Amino acid sequence: MPKGKGKLKAQMDELWSFVGDKGNTQWVWVALGADTREVIGCQIGDRSRESARALWQSLPSAYRQCSTVYTDFWEAYESVISGNRHRAVGKDSSFTNYIERFNNTLRQRVSRLVRKTLSFSKKLENHVGAIWSFIHEYNRLIREKKVD
Repeated sequence: MPKGKGKLKAQMDELWSFVGDKGNTQWVWVALGADTREVIGCQIGDRSRESARALWQSLPSAYRQCSTVYTDFWEAYESVISGNRHRAVGKDSSFTNYIERFNNTLRQRVSRLVRKTLSFSKKLENHVGAIWSFIHEYNRLIREKKVD
């Protein structure tokens, strides 16, 4: 979506899931534009600095260059996002409310992300495909203003 004038804000967080069995943990890293609530970046992988870096690289360049990014205190964010752009905050600060709400929506709508389910992914490709399919539909509805 076209961005309005002014300072850009983004929120980032990660949630765990698994593929095949609980020994194959996959982390879904998501970045949300705080003003539009649109998903602006996503990475699925482990919970490492490399995955945090891949999430950062998945953001549009305007966000990488000009935004303030709010995250939790996971150290990988601090090592990837430049100091003047990054703000680590607690959940009670309200600066990560939209991303926390999105993570709940993602878990509710993509059954393979529910913690106790029979609908888990057996293949990583299917897992990634289901998540991306939801994100694309979510962004389409956001653009049409049919989702809060």
